[in-house]
Amino acid sequence: MSTDFGIDLEEVRRVIDGAVVLVVRFSLTDRRLLVDTRTNDADGPLVRVVPPVASGEERFKALRALRPGFPPPERILTFQWPRHARSLVDSGLWEHLARRAVAIGGPATSDDCEAAMRELIAAERRAEITAIRGGEGFKTLWERG
Repeated sequence: MSTDFGIDLEEVRRVIDGAVVLVVRFSLTDRRLLVDTRTNDADGPLVRVVPPVASGEERFKALRALRPGFPPPERILTFQWPRHARSLVDSGLWEHLARRAVAIGGPATSDDCEAAMRELIAAERRAEITAIRGGEGFKTLWERG
C-alpha cells in the first residue's frame, strides 16, 4: 500500500479499474473529473471536466444529457483527491486512468485526457489567484496599509 499522497493509491487504482462511471472531486476547485467508460457503436469512453452538482440525482441527469445514447449507469463512483490535480500525474494514477480509457477505444480519448488535465490545472490556478486576491469566497488576512 502506498500512501505517499495521503490516499491509498492501490485502492484508487482498483476503483479506476472497476468503475463504469467515476467522478473525481478536487480540493482546490469545484470542477469535477468525469470518466464514463461505456461505449456503443457511435461513442467511445468520455473523459471530461464538468461542473459540480447539488446531488447524486443531478449528476445522473447531467450524465444523461451528456450521454443520451446510453442508459443510466447502475451507480456512479466518486472519490475526493486530496491534492492538486497535477499530483494525479505525479502519483501515476493519471497515466493509469488515461491508459484504461485509451484501451477501451475511441479516436479522441488520449486528446480528451490531456485536455481534461490542462483544464483541471487551469481551474486550480484560477482558484489560487482568487484566494490570493481575496476574491469571492475568500478573505485576506493581511492587507496593504
